[in-house]
Amino acid sequence: MKIRLMTMKDYREVYQLWLSCKGMGLNTIDDSEEGINRFLMRNPDTCFVAENGDKLVGAVIVGNDGRRGYIYHMAVLPDYRHQGIATQLVDTAMDALHRIGIIKAALVVFGSNETGNAFWENMGFTKRNDLVYRNKAFSEIERIDT
Repeated sequence: MKIRLMTMKDYREVYQLWLSCKGMGLNTIDDSEEGINRFLMRNPDTCFVAENGDKLVGAVIVGNDGRRGYIYHMAVLPDYRHQGIATQLVDTAMDALHRIGIIKAALVVFGSNETGNAFWENMGFTKRNDLVYRNKAFSEIERIDT
Protein backbone atom coordinates (compact mmCIF):
# COMPACT_ATOMS: atom_id res chain seq x y z
CA MET A 1 0.00 0.00 0.00
CA LYS A 2 1.35 3.40 -0.95
CA ILE A 3 0.04 6.71 0.43
CA ARG A 4 0.94 9.82 -1.59
CA LEU A 5 -0.22 13.39 -2.13
CA MET A 6 -3.30 13.76 -4.30
CA THR A 7 -2.96 15.69 -7.56
CA MET A 8 -5.52 16.73 -10.15
CA LYS A 9 -4.40 13.76 -12.26
CA ASP A 10 -6.19 11.64 -9.64
CA TYR A 11 -9.51 13.49 -9.87
CA ARG A 12 -11.46 11.11 -12.13
CA GLU A 13 -10.45 8.03 -10.12
CA VAL A 14 -11.14 9.79 -6.81
CA TYR A 15 -14.54 10.93 -8.05
CA GLN A 16 -15.42 7.36 -9.08
CA LEU A 17 -14.25 6.20 -5.65
CA TRP A 18 -16.61 8.69 -4.00
CA LEU A 19 -19.49 7.47 -6.16
CA SER A 20 -18.81 3.89 -5.00
CA CYS A 21 -19.31 4.87 -1.36
CA LYS A 22 -22.92 4.76 -0.22
CA GLY A 23 -23.99 7.89 1.63
CA MET A 24 -21.14 10.10 0.41
CA GLY A 25 -22.23 13.75 0.49
CA LEU A 26 -21.24 15.14 -2.90
CA ASN A 27 -22.42 18.19 -4.81
CA THR A 28 -22.00 19.57 -8.29
CA ILE A 29 -19.95 22.64 -7.37
CA ASP A 30 -17.54 21.77 -4.54
CA ASP A 31 -16.82 18.28 -5.84
CA SER A 32 -16.55 19.21 -9.51
CA GLU A 33 -13.17 19.09 -11.21
CA GLU A 34 -12.94 22.88 -10.92
CA GLY A 35 -13.96 22.82 -7.25
CA ILE A 36 -11.41 20.15 -6.31
CA ASN A 37 -8.70 21.91 -8.34
CA ARG A 38 -9.36 25.10 -6.37
CA PHE A 39 -9.25 23.12 -3.11
CA LEU A 40 -5.95 21.40 -3.99
CA MET A 41 -4.41 24.75 -4.94
CA ARG A 42 -5.22 26.06 -1.44
CA ASN A 43 -4.30 22.79 0.30
CA PRO A 44 -1.47 21.17 -1.69
CA ASP A 45 0.07 19.31 1.25
CA THR A 46 -2.90 17.79 3.08
CA CYS A 47 -4.86 15.69 0.55
CA PHE A 48 -3.79 12.10 -0.02
CA VAL A 49 -4.61 8.97 -2.02
CA ALA A 50 -3.88 5.32 -1.27
CA GLU A 51 -2.75 3.02 -4.06
CA ASN A 52 -2.58 -0.74 -4.18
CA GLY A 53 -0.26 -1.37 -7.11
CA ASP A 54 -1.60 0.87 -9.86
CA LYS A 55 -5.14 0.96 -8.43
CA LEU A 56 -6.37 3.97 -6.45
CA VAL A 57 -8.24 2.49 -3.47
CA GLY A 58 -8.66 5.38 -1.04
CA ALA A 59 -8.55 9.16 -0.68
CA VAL A 60 -8.84 11.84 1.97
CA ILE A 61 -9.51 15.53 1.28
CA VAL A 62 -8.26 17.77 4.08
CA GLY A 63 -7.81 21.54 4.31
CA ASN A 64 -7.28 24.24 6.88
CA ASP A 65 -8.11 27.86 7.60
CA GLY A 66 -4.86 28.61 9.41
CA ARG A 67 -6.35 27.64 12.79
CA ARG A 68 -8.19 24.37 12.30
CA GLY A 69 -7.98 21.44 9.95
CA TYR A 70 -11.11 20.18 8.23
CA ILE A 71 -11.67 16.72 6.82
CA TYR A 72 -14.12 16.90 3.94
CA HIS A 73 -14.09 13.49 2.27
CA MET A 74 -12.62 10.20 3.45
CA ALA A 75 -13.28 7.16 1.30
CA VAL A 76 -11.95 3.67 0.65
CA LEU A 77 -13.25 1.32 -2.04
CA PRO A 78 -15.69 -1.12 -0.43
CA ASP A 79 -13.58 -4.18 -1.35
CA TYR A 80 -10.53 -2.67 0.40
CA ARG A 81 -12.11 -1.70 3.71
CA HIS A 82 -11.08 -3.11 7.10
CA GLN A 83 -7.41 -3.28 6.06
CA GLY A 84 -6.24 -0.11 7.83
CA ILE A 85 -6.19 2.04 4.69
CA ALA A 86 -8.53 4.72 6.06
CA THR A 87 -6.54 4.90 9.28
CA GLN A 88 -3.29 5.32 7.33
CA LEU A 89 -4.84 8.08 5.20
CA VAL A 90 -6.19 9.96 8.22
CA ASP A 91 -2.93 9.59 10.16
CA THR A 92 -0.97 10.89 7.16
CA ALA A 93 -3.30 13.88 6.78
CA MET A 94 -3.17 14.66 10.52
CA ASP A 95 0.65 14.52 10.42
CA ALA A 96 0.60 16.92 7.45
CA LEU A 97 -1.65 19.34 9.33
CA HIS A 98 0.58 19.14 12.41
CA ARG A 99 3.67 19.92 10.28
CA ILE A 100 2.09 23.20 9.15
CA GLY A 101 1.11 24.18 12.69
CA ILE A 102 -2.50 23.01 12.83
CA ILE A 103 -3.27 21.28 16.13
CA LYS A 104 -6.99 20.49 15.88
CA ALA A 105 -9.19 19.01 13.16
CA ALA A 106 -12.94 18.83 12.66
CA LEU A 107 -15.33 17.07 10.31
CA VAL A 108 -19.01 16.63 9.57
CA VAL A 109 -20.65 13.20 9.14
CA PHE A 110 -24.26 12.57 8.24
CA GLY A 111 -26.10 11.29 11.31
CA SER A 112 -27.39 8.32 9.32
CA ASN A 113 -23.87 7.23 8.30
CA GLU A 114 -23.39 4.58 10.98
CA THR A 115 -20.20 3.19 9.43
CA GLY A 116 -18.62 6.62 9.11
CA ASN A 117 -19.60 7.69 12.61
CA ALA A 118 -18.20 4.47 14.09
CA PHE A 119 -14.93 4.95 12.17
CA TRP A 120 -14.47 8.55 13.35
CA GLU A 121 -15.32 7.63 16.93
CA ASN A 122 -12.71 4.87 16.75
CA MET A 123 -10.18 7.41 15.40
CA GLY A 124 -10.71 9.56 18.51
CA PHE A 125 -13.00 12.22 17.03
CA THR A 126 -15.63 13.10 19.60
CA LYS A 127 -19.21 14.12 18.94
CA ARG A 128 -20.08 17.70 19.83
CA ASN A 129 -23.63 18.02 21.18
CA ASP A 130 -23.18 21.67 22.10
CA LEU A 131 -23.03 22.95 18.50
CA VAL A 132 -25.50 23.55 15.72
CA TYR A 133 -24.03 23.18 12.25
CA ARG A 134 -25.25 25.84 9.81
CA ASN A 135 -24.37 26.76 6.26
CA LYS A 136 -25.60 29.01 3.48
CA ALA A 137 -25.11 28.41 -0.23
CA PHE A 138 -24.36 31.45 -2.37
CA SER A 139 -25.55 29.69 -5.52
CA GLU A 140 -27.71 26.71 -6.35
CA ILE A 141 -25.94 23.47 -5.47
CA GLU A 142 -27.18 20.14 -6.69
CA ARG A 143 -26.55 17.27 -4.31
CA ILE A 144 -25.37 14.00 -5.81
CA ASP A 145 -26.71 11.02 -3.91
CA THR A 146 -24.54 7.91 -3.77
